[in-house]
Amino acid sequence: MIRSFVALEIPGEAVWRLEGAQAGLPCGRPVPSENFHLTLAFLGEHPRPVIEDVHYALQTIRAPGFSLTLSGVGLFGGGKPTALYAHVLLKPGLLHLREKVLQAARSAGLRPQNERFVPHITLARFGSGLRGEDAEKMHGFVATRLDLSGGPWPVEDFALFRSRLGKTASYEALERYPLETGLPSVAAGAW
Repeated sequence: MIRSFVALEIPGEAVWRLEGAQAGLPCGRPVPSENFHLTLAFLGEHPRPVIEDVHYALQTIRAPGFSLTLSGVGLFGGGKPTALYAHVLLKPGLLHLREKVLQAARSAGLRPQNERFVPHITLARFGSGLRGEDAEKMHGFVATRLDLSGGPWPVEDFALFRSRLGKTASYEALERYPLETGLPSVAAGAW
């Protein structure tokens, strides 16, 4: 079984800014910078042949390149925050690519969740949620980083990732798929 998702990798300069946004985190578990990504579709856990079908469907996607722009930070979980994230501006190219990825997954027989899309990069996790003083500290921390910005950075491809859960999750790009930018593609070759 392979637990997988489709995502954008984060450019180096954006990683540097995101690491800066994590500095001084008052509580929670920071996401290691090598795990920064922007999820387009979570596929779940499936046998290898199903993931290979998804791979073949993703290869057929033709979509233009676009840019990625950071725009502030936020918390998921309302009054009991569960995650700190960096917001990414929702641009037409990003939304178009996400829709194409969802269509490809469906054509391979999967039913990916189609919840409201909030483009983000997770910076820290808080387990079952912060309460009381920890929640107050985190809201104060977020208030000092509302002006996080960066980009635009070009997005030239997207990738199919394998996710391995453990004390710390690890992600491995199985394959990369080029967007229409006029640049040659680079295969991940992790199969």
